[in-house]
Amino acid sequence: MKKILFFLFVSAYSFAQIDKVEPPFWYENMNLSQIQIMFYGKNIAQNTVSVSNGIVITGVQKTENPNYIFVTIDTKDVLAQEVVFTFKNKNKSFTQKYEIKKRKENSRLRESFDASDVIYLLMPDRFANGDLSNDSTPNTTEKADRNNPGGRHGGDIEGIIKNLDYIKSVGATAIWPTPLCEDNDKTYSYHTYAQSDVYKIDPRYGTNEDFVRLSAEMKKRNLKLVVDYVTNHWGAEHWMFKDMPTYDWFHQFPGYGQTNYRMTTQFDQNASKIDTKYCMDGWFVKSMPDLNQSNPMVLNYLIQNAIWWIEYADLNGFRVDTYSYADKVGIAKWTKAITDEYPNFNIVGEVWMYDQAQMAYWQKDSKIGAIQNYNSYLPSVMDFTLQEAIHNGVFNDDEASWFGGIIKVYNNFTNDFLYPNPNSLLVFFENHDTDRINEIYKNDFKKYQLALTLIATTRGIPQIYYGSEIGMAGDKSKGDADIRRDFPGGWATDTTTAFTKEGRTTEQAKYFDFTSKILNWRKSKNIIHTGKLTHYIPENNVYVYFRHDEKESVMVVINNSKDKQTFKVERFKENLEKYTKGIDVLSGNSFDCTKEITIDGKSSLILELK
Repeated sequence: MKKILFFLFVSAYSFAQIDKVEPPFWYENMNLSQIQIMFYGKNIAQNTVSVSNGIVITGVQKTENPNYIFVTIDTKDVLAQEVVFTFKNKNKSFTQKYEIKKRKENSRLRESFDASDVIYLLMPDRFANGDLSNDSTPNTTEKADRNNPGGRHGGDIEGIIKNLDYIKSVGATAIWPTPLCEDNDKTYSYHTYAQSDVYKIDPRYGTNEDFVRLSAEMKKRNLKLVVDYVTNHWGAEHWMFKDMPTYDWFHQFPGYGQTNYRMTTQFDQNASKIDTKYCMDGWFVKSMPDLNQSNPMVLNYLIQNAIWWIEYADLNGFRVDTYSYADKVGIAKWTKAITDEYPNFNIVGEVWMYDQAQMAYWQKDSKIGAIQNYNSYLPSVMDFTLQEAIHNGVFNDDEASWFGGIIKVYNNFTNDFLYPNPNSLLVFFENHDTDRINEIYKNDFKKYQLALTLIATTRGIPQIYYGSEIGMAGDKSKGDADIRRDFPGGWATDTTTAFTKEGRTTEQAKYFDFTSKILNWRKSKNIIHTGKLTHYIPENNVYVYFRHDEKESVMVVINNSKDKQTFKVERFKENLEKYTKGIDVLSGNSFDCTKEITIDGKSSLILELK
């Protein structure tokens, strides 16, 4: 008798079990009203499904894996409420509550990032440890070990929140943290690009509620939150990889197949099919299974997940990792679905290529893409050719030549005609995957000044990387950990802190004060955000350009020569004819703009013209 009762208990328990519901809830009045809810549990597909309150089920999809059932409901005109799903198998049934939540006012037209912003990129694990209690958690494998350069160091969401005022003081208006969702890899999990649950913040960073609180605290300070979203791959520890809904949820070769990283195959009309397949479908690395965006269920899952996070955490934008490795048709549909839901929402894609035509292919409404009837719908791409010029030591080129010196920067902008919207490009001199600029230029402060002046005043959206504003360096050849060092003062055991004026060394203060001055000035300068860019061919390694409109003009001079230079201004008459004087933003000095201007070697001027 006891055996029979035990059997009945186990059967009923396994029958009624639901382990996951995704999305965990939805919102009223969404453009995406046909919402496909995934229910996951042991043999759940054996059931029929119904729902309460007159909600219409428009589709039920089962796969070869009986642990999944996908139920599509129509939420059009459905107000915020709780509904109940009933799962039934013969004479047994169980229920699952599901909530349609009220949407934030004006959510659809939410503000996003643009050229008026400066984005501060940080790695949460390496920025600041605000909560010691979550450094290691029982349900995640890798534990904190700050002595391991490639291990987890304990930085978290609370650490970001506690230092928001610092970030704002730098002059940033938006924050891009590298991914925050759970990454349960056994080692090297701190970067969190190999996510194991995309509806859950990594518990070593905090909770979903902590993330929402971060967003709210940022809004209080007029800071925008740009989330690093990964569409191309998940981690091998992702629970859905361990129990796949369908065999083709991930690209199979069978199993692992390495990408060739040749993104040119995405548009090369001469490319072989096998090369194209291995670029798009191959895995970025063995620990990151490649998602199959050409599978409609996968694509729908990613669209819903992205929109859910935007609505839930009140996000202001996305940076999309490895954008050009995804199925290009699928990623375009994903991007369009999000921007259809949020017309002002900006998304910048990582298209790591060193050719303007190839990068321009990926920007929304590209004439180059149109040749192949392709539109990515992606508003912004990253200006890697500008970054390349800076990384290749343009500011080390003291002597000008036909191809050398500051002409490399000038030539970058001569190809802006290829982009549908060059002012929406992300401009930067480093990020979390590259050598730090202060490593490249060996902490030559003058060269840092030149680089920051450039990205802060040219067209596009500037992005800086945490720590460079205090002179942090890092050599990628020593491993990624060297370019992702802990921010000094982010840990209670640190003996110094760069988060405060009093704590900064003289050298750190020199970098910080310059960075803060130029970026805080930029905040209110609409002419820099939206003004036309007119530049002049460099002479004697001196590059001059203007940001201007009918009413206002700013003249930028970058002297890449080590020698003091004096130049006549007659050549710039078309931009100077209304102006006689310029006040340098950096020094406060006044310059006569009617005859000639003298500038020190390896220095810059930002002249507000009067």
